[in-house]
Amino acid sequence: MTLALLSAAAAAPAATRLDPVELFLQADIIVQAVMVGLILASIWVWMIIVSFALRIGGLSKKSREYEAEFWEQRDRDTLLTKQVRREIPSARIAGAGLDEWKRSTAKQPIDRDAARQRIGAAMESQVAEEADTLAGRLNFLATVGSVAPFVGLFGTVWGIMNSFFQIGAQQSASLAVVAPGIAEALFATAIGLFAAIPAVIAYNRFSGAVNQYEAKLQRFADKVHAGLSRELDRA
Repeated sequence: MTLALLSAAAAAPAATRLDPVELFLQADIIVQAVMVGLILASIWVWMIIVSFALRIGGLSKKSREYEAEFWEQRDRDTLLTKQVRREIPSARIAGAGLDEWKRSTAKQPIDRDAARQRIGAAMESQVAEEADTLAGRLNFLATVGSVAPFVGLFGTVWGIMNSFFQIGAQQSASLAVVAPGIAEALFATAIGLFAAIPAVIAYNRFSGAVNQYEAKLQRFADKVHAGLSRELDRA
């Protein structure tokens, strides 16, 4: 029976190119599960990349337009409606400062130094919250970038162990026996790298973009704080 199987394998036409689908279908069930998990992780990574790029681009544009209008508008309360605050980070930051300014000036006498500290703390807290919210989904990219290669390596190790088992079962160490299992095992590592490499690149790129956006929000908050401090001097 073993000789018949080996003869059939030798008579079958040799593969002339890499066929990922065939490698997946012939793989062990454990290796297949690893591959499926890594493919799903890769799909989710690319969804995050596309959505985050669109999101940070849209937020940056809205913030620039809002900040320009904010400094041109005298009645700034009209720019701080609930709808605007919900959509634009800069509006939420300005709103935090103005809300604290109103509370601090509601009672007389006004403690100007304490009011300045509270206004600054309120806006700094809002800036940090905006940055944390924006960067929240980047943690998945970092996780995939660091874990996916090891998950793929687990699939490779399992596949190679299975290949050695086939060697013992068929009592043959020929390439016809070993090569298919090793190829399937190495394919799991390739999928792990396919998921990890874009995740690492995107995480580094987007982390820098979040830091830049946070710095812009902080500069806007500093300007609003300076303006409210002058208002306190006249109060």
